[in-house]
Amino acid sequence: MGNPAPSQVLCFGEALVDRLLPVGEPLPAPGCGGGPEPGGRTQAAEGVADIAGEASLQGAGDGGDRLGGAPANVACALTRLGTPAAFLGRLGSDAIGEAFEILFAERGVETSGLQWDAERPSRVVLVRRDAHGERSFGGFLGDRGAGFADQALDAEVLQQAAAPLLERTRWLLCGSLPWASLPAASALEGVLAMVEAAGRRADAGATDARQSSAQESSSRRPPFLAVDVNWRPTFWGLPAGTAPPAAVQERIRPLLERAALLKCATEEALWFFASDNPSAISSALPGRPAVCVTDGPAPVRWFLGGCSGQLAPFAIDAVDTTGAGDAFMAGLLHGLCQAEADPHTVAEPEALLRFAAACGSLVCCGAGAIDPQPRAAEVERFLATRGGVSISAEDHPAVGPEACSSGAG
Repeated sequence: MGNPAPSQVLCFGEALVDRLLPVGEPLPAPGCGGGPEPGGRTQAAEGVADIAGEASLQGAGDGGDRLGGAPANVACALTRLGTPAAFLGRLGSDAIGEAFEILFAERGVETSGLQWDAERPSRVVLVRRDAHGERSFGGFLGDRGAGFADQALDAEVLQQAAAPLLERTRWLLCGSLPWASLPAASALEGVLAMVEAAGRRADAGATDARQSSAQESSSRRPPFLAVDVNWRPTFWGLPAGTAPPAAVQERIRPLLERAALLKCATEEALWFFASDNPSAISSALPGRPAVCVTDGPAPVRWFLGGCSGQLAPFAIDAVDTTGAGDAFMAGLLHGLCQAEADPHTVAEPEALLRFAAACGSLVCCGAGAIDPQPRAAEVERFLATRGGVSISAEDHPAVGPEACSSGAG
């Protein structure tokens, strides 16, 4: 066999377990656990198994455990859609870590940037679901006093692993959660610095562009940064439902300012930008990123390829909405990679967004964030029954600042 295709998307951040409580069961007594730095103690609630002795998995059922974590979800969703992806993060040397190792191998996720922690466990997050599939997040389980593995990334080791991956990738994806831990934030900052250094080298060599073919020039372009705000107060040692304090917003802001593609929920948009208008959010950031604002069952509003619009959701019977936003992000990145498109100039953005929205809808039809993730052919069939538009590299030119409609079907 030949060498595997280079990863088109590098997914940086957390891989963890979502412990799904039975539908309708309330979250246990508050326990923010984990804190913003390693060492915070988790308060395991009465009636829920405390796995402080050894990270383990509960069997699936109406409740049970599901592998998750936004970056891990996106990496798995991308490879199932057919876009090569890599995961950069850290897991405990435990049963949960072993389960992820098997999952990543089955999905074909590149793991040369995955670190292992013999001291700290993998993280377990408590997830409540209501009768409509909507979920809320509680505290954590498993901390033995040193925090969780995802909080303790080794920045130097990660940069060494990321260097060859960054040479060929098109996108780096991350969320805001690494900024809740100084070691993880340092590791992410190091990778971002590598991306920015590559950008400066590309700018310095721009005067020689006429001597290079378009293909060579494209392959040397530094990756775009995609950011999913993904505000989770419990990762910062705050009670569930807490809005981001001003100090936290200030800490996260530099990450948002680097983005070429930004996804956030309506409430996150209002917290961080005092606006839920995607075009206004883009204008407020120096990179003028593409912006998608999601709002549960309400239409997705977007600014992409220089155009604005909104997309009504698909009617489905939702089982569990965990991972829907991650599947949406994966579907959008898949489309951008297939089209080899710049998010600032991509043509026909509505088709890309319909594909992304279909990915999110299909994930809601099963339990957990990863198991229900669709293949590209399944998404195409879903769209075909709803007057959907197919996406492929042949159908979507890479560039074209053409006029586009203000709506999305």
